[in-house]
Amino acid sequence: MDVIDRSQKNKPSASSSDGVRSTLPLYRTAPVLEVRLEDFERFAVDRLIVLRGISDGLARGKKPDEMEKLVRDLWKANMRHPQASEDLNKDLISHFVLRLVYCRSEELRKWFLSMETTLFRYRFKLENSDHLALMNELGITYEVVSSTEFGDNNLRENLNLVARSVNQPLPTPGGLFKVSFEQVPELVATRKVFIQKGYAYVGVNQVVSFVVPHFRSHLSKALVLTNRKWTSMIREQEKDRLTPIVEALATSYLGPDYGQDREFGEISLKDIDQVARTSFPLCMQHLFNALREDHHLKHGGRMQLGLFLKGVGLKLDDALAFWKAEFSQKVGSERFDKEYAYGIRHNYGKEGKRTDYTPYSCQKIILSTPGVGDHHGCPYRHFSEENLRAALGKMGVSSRALEDIIEKAKTRHYQLACTLTFEALHNTSCDAGINHPNQYFSESQKILKEKNTSTA
Repeated sequence: MDVIDRSQKNKPSASSSDGVRSTLPLYRTAPVLEVRLEDFERFAVDRLIVLRGISDGLARGKKPDEMEKLVRDLWKANMRHPQASEDLNKDLISHFVLRLVYCRSEELRKWFLSMETTLFRYRFKLENSDHLALMNELGITYEVVSSTEFGDNNLRENLNLVARSVNQPLPTPGGLFKVSFEQVPELVATRKVFIQKGYAYVGVNQVVSFVVPHFRSHLSKALVLTNRKWTSMIREQEKDRLTPIVEALATSYLGPDYGQDREFGEISLKDIDQVARTSFPLCMQHLFNALREDHHLKHGGRMQLGLFLKGVGLKLDDALAFWKAEFSQKVGSERFDKEYAYGIRHNYGKEGKRTDYTPYSCQKIILSTPGVGDHHGCPYRHFSEENLRAALGKMGVSSRALEDIIEKAKTRHYQLACTLTFEALHNTSCDAGINHPNQYFSESQKILKEKNTSTA
């Protein structure tokens, strides 16, 4: 897969008719085609939206039928190419780009492997794939049960007995395969398959149970090999072109940048304490309270809270007054003007390169590494269980909701834990999930304003 820049954008890509298969892609080898640089990133982002949607659905405990609908809707909304003939290319390119992105650590590999396997499982069910072609491509040894063998009354009676016991369709001639029982541990463990003389008799609707483990095993090995290529060769070769894109994608936030709150405009200094109590997410409440108590924050905390406040509508002059009022109690006004005011103006794009910085997303905050004396980061990840319980209790989270939140934090579903906190405090559902502190603020303000309007 060669990546070309915009100056080469008129070069043709491989059409999906080149080597097109009627089966679901197994991603055994990278496609031989040229990819425009903008497509390299755009296709990957679209697939990442699908995978993160699947991750959120699983974390929320959605049932299989709900997950099936979720996967279908996510795929339709994000992975269709404007030219239908390019759908397969987009599928292949996006997978291999994200394989590069997520091969680079054990934690990234584990997440990608789980999400891609889940995606494959549901697409296998949804897309009526050619089962025989898939099994052949995966190198699975099987036999199609002949009509003569299927005619054996004893065999058919046992097959029907198993099918009825697990509420599966009764097997039909031509729709039954024999495989070694070792290839279907999932079916054997749950007693959903008839075994005779070392062979498992698997119906068409059960093929997914032994195709998926083969897919997962191959992808797991491929990710390790990709990581070796990345570290030994690709990262250095592409340091000025692809490497920055690849390294940014794993932590990329895919929603609005919240550079400024266009809906709710400015917030004033006189209202900031009240707004902090009602509409700041826990990460920002913790920073805000620490600043009020200690009259100081280290650099990481100043950046995380400062850009958040900028995003919710605190103007530069008010920001300078706010930070100075706190810091001057600890370091004095003169030292604040000399050492800290520049950083605040810099965040607002008034110093240095004049970059208009945007607030941190949840992903960026979760991946930060606060040290001793730091207050930034994600409380759901970085707090001890005891401290998290205390902080949530102080916010007013009920004991029943608190246990669910703690459980999600323990299982590393930090954004879902924050979403559950939002839902508990606002007594409403947030199906989109919380992906950005400023999104939390914006949604909270919306709800509070609606309540105030309805009671006015």
